[in-house]
Amino acid sequence: MDLKKEIKLSDLVKRPARAKKPGTRSFPESGAKKKRSRKKSELVGLKIGATQLAASRVVNNGSPHILQLAREDLPSGIVVAGEVRSVPALASALDEFFTKHGLPRRGVRLGVATNRIGVRAFDIAGVEDDRQLANAVRFRAHEAVSIPLEEAVLDYHVLSETVDEAGKVNRRILVVAAYKESIDRYTAACREAGVELVGIDLEAFALLRAVSAPADSSAEAAVVAVTIGHHRSTLAISDGAVCDFTRVLEWGGSTLTRSIERELGLTAAEASELKLGLSLEDTASFDEVGDSASRARQAVRRELQTLARELVASLHFYQGQPGSLAIGEILLSGGTSRMPGLAEELERLTRVRVRRADPLARAKVAASVNAGEDLPSLAVAIGLGVED
Repeated sequence: MDLKKEIKLSDLVKRPARAKKPGTRSFPESGAKKKRSRKKSELVGLKIGATQLAASRVVNNGSPHILQLAREDLPSGIVVAGEVRSVPALASALDEFFTKHGLPRRGVRLGVATNRIGVRAFDIAGVEDDRQLANAVRFRAHEAVSIPLEEAVLDYHVLSETVDEAGKVNRRILVVAAYKESIDRYTAACREAGVELVGIDLEAFALLRAVSAPADSSAEAAVVAVTIGHHRSTLAISDGAVCDFTRVLEWGGSTLTRSIERELGLTAAEASELKLGLSLEDTASFDEVGDSASRARQAVRRELQTLARELVASLHFYQGQPGSLAIGEILLSGGTSRMPGLAEELERLTRVRVRRADPLARAKVAASVNAGEDLPSLAVAIGLGVED
């Protein structure tokens, strides 16, 4: 099976319920894959982070039903800033991961998150023929997405269609483009590990599927979701049906660890251990913990100001776009979100309601599955297994 022909960016964009029909796919799809996709309702969502591998096995019959969750540490340096640095090392880690947890190696949807992926929406009017529309999209994408088209894999979907008084068709188009080299390194690692991909998805889209209610085009407030990873965080904003804005922030849980290291002169391991027991909750008993914890708490709060500024700037940018919605709340996930008082501190800094997201908002869980404390860090993996 030639993954370069089979795997394409069309799976990065999920057609919303309100769209009349999807746009013509930019890449060929074999009849065998289409037949298999119709028959197979089970998906394995695979998230490859800088320091961990995470997966969900989900049956999508009516409502998503989680059969299995798995997570393992990934040695640092294999994946950096969302880019695969060593294909053989990642392939070996994936092989061990799938073997250890008995995960199916077929029907796997991979998540990607990098600032080298462009997501843009624009309008095209007066083009009705599908082939002409595909050409028009590529032409507009050259202007809208800062990736040379000869180096990109590109796909699009029609979000909405309207007809004006003159009978002219106007379409709202969502385009996703990624550097082909980046995608190829992920698919090469999966191929070497015997993992058969049926789709590649933006982690931002998967995050929204996991933590928000089913698509609702009548939403009055935007759905804002943030997952804090080890090195980076992903922000996704939806109107209830379509992801309107996404951004990868160069800020993660390791930022807090480094701030504690600098403040107290600790090693990375010592700072990480201290962070795990840290609380930002403003309680009278907290001062009794000791001076080191107090200084660590202040260092963390200073670093959270940077994250808050990034979030506020992104929200302001989103609200400057035509058709944007009011911001109701921020749904927070990721392992770092477990720190007591962190959500409340971000709420104070951003002046937007912040609450911990429920990664199981869309899915039921088999009685045998026990995610425990790892659940917040599994949100993206769960969303990758959920099929709308």
